[in-house]
Amino acid sequence: MLDQMVYVAAVTVLGVLEQAYFSLQVIYARRKYSVPPPSIAGPPEFERVYRAQVNCAEYFPLFVSMLWVASLYFSKVVAPLCGLLYLYGRYQYFHGYAQSSQGRLAPMYFSARVLWLLIGFSTVGVLSDLSKIFFGVAFLQGLKVFLRSYWIPF
Repeated sequence: MLDQMVYVAAVTVLGVLEQAYFSLQVIYARRKYSVPPPSIAGPPEFERVYRAQVNCAEYFPLFVSMLWVASLYFSKVVAPLCGLLYLYGRYQYFHGYAQSSQGRLAPMYFSARVLWLLIGFSTVGVLSDLSKIFFGVAFLQGLKVFLRSYWIPF
């Protein structure tokens, strides 16, 4: 079982490293713009970096939760791929926001769509398992068998 979860584990570690990188960027911005802790007010350049980091940190628990649920109940391949897309979108969001508040919009919408996809996959996977438990019908299993017959990893 653990060998099947290595992709989602790798994406999780990558996500934690990304969060650490964002935190370090705030530390560097504090030094660059002379904003001592615990102050969060400073020049707009600092405030954008700070807000970008905080916004990414606020969504991280939701992302990690849905990444793991989607991996366990939907697909051990599709969920980590979505996770990589989400992390890429958050990276673009952070750097876009650091440049200008308008620069955050396109990556924000992109990562939100990917997160909603993970939420949808998680919901479908959990509902499929619940329907198997209560009604004896696992509608997701049939789809997985069909896709695997065409060499599509699911």
